[in-house]
Amino acid sequence: MKIDKKEILAALETITVAGEGKNMVESGAVKNVVTFGDEVIVDLVLTTPAMHIKKRAEVDIMKVIHEKVYEKAKVKVNVKVEAPAQNKPQEIKGKPIPGINNIIAVASGKGGVGKSTVTSNLAVTLAKMGFKVGLLDADVYGPSAPIMFDVERERPLSVTVDGKSKMKPIESYGVKILSIGFFTKPDQAVVWRGPMAAKALNQMIFDAAWGELDFLLLDLPPGTGDIHLSIMQSLPITGAVIVSTPQNVALADAKKGVAMFQQESINVPVLGIIENMAYFTPPELPENKYHIFGKDGARNLAEDLKVPFLGELPLEQSIREAGDVGRPAAMQMATVTAEAFEEITKNVVQEVVRRNENLPPTEAIKITTMAGCSTVKK
Repeated sequence: MKIDKKEILAALETITVAGEGKNMVESGAVKNVVTFGDEVIVDLVLTTPAMHIKKRAEVDIMKVIHEKVYEKAKVKVNVKVEAPAQNKPQEIKGKPIPGINNIIAVASGKGGVGKSTVTSNLAVTLAKMGFKVGLLDADVYGPSAPIMFDVERERPLSVTVDGKSKMKPIESYGVKILSIGFFTKPDQAVVWRGPMAAKALNQMIFDAAWGELDFLLLDLPPGTGDIHLSIMQSLPITGAVIVSTPQNVALADAKKGVAMFQQESINVPVLGIIENMAYFTPPELPENKYHIFGKDGARNLAEDLKVPFLGELPLEQSIREAGDVGRPAAMQMATVTAEAFEEITKNVVQEVVRRNENLPPTEAIKITTMAGCSTVKK
């Protein structure tokens, strides 16, 4: 069996390198293809040393040649890593994802305020309302969505969309989900520098078959760091929701989170602030409210910053238990918690509608990179 080089190149044009928008041939990743009878040698050049990207590229090449050209072909892939030149400025600009109408970033300045819990419950409440919803767990170093949706044993499958290989998000409770947690073991720590984390996020954003979505929720990590900039340079964010508890130490960081989105060079509309763990009501004293972390802290912060206050959530054991067993608390029927999430979700939708009626579409920020540093351009 003699294999035609043109057939190999045509097959390679149907797959992409993870994190890249163009196919392997068009992007220049395939440097050379040599055929000897039924033997095929593919020389591939990647710009990232990440082992999982190299392995996926090798597997994809072998698979597509066996499927589209010759199933018994002897395929060898030579992978070389060449880092992109750092001495020349490169302007990076994000692009919208076809079919996704609104992208909502859920953020918090401080960790431990329940941001991921709020995001998961917002997602399922939107789905209950009839919206098409996706959730991207962008907390690369502490992914929690797989546990909160009871899908930690699931693995995204590969599907072909318009001739390109894409990841199919895991679906649970009507929400399409992608998380780095699907690709790591439960006891495996993700020890990546910023560029590697950004590459993984780009892969989950642009190499995924999200389909038609009314809302894509981004569960961002705590703080105001590298991941946040990477997300905002990759995508035009419709608006941001900030989650905080009422205590002063959390409010100080929430204020920084609002300030990050409102920077002139970033300019992502802040849809509002949600106060989590606002009060505690003992089951035996249903009329009592105990403000363990302070009273009305996030409400007052929203007023001071002139952004909407989206609502408050109680400190309840059932919310924690629901997240631990993978069934978000908003799925429960006729409870105070479910009603609170429904009210907050309605307020979020209302603010999105108001934002879209009164403001132009958000542009992804432009970041110029040089010699390992980044500069946000106005």
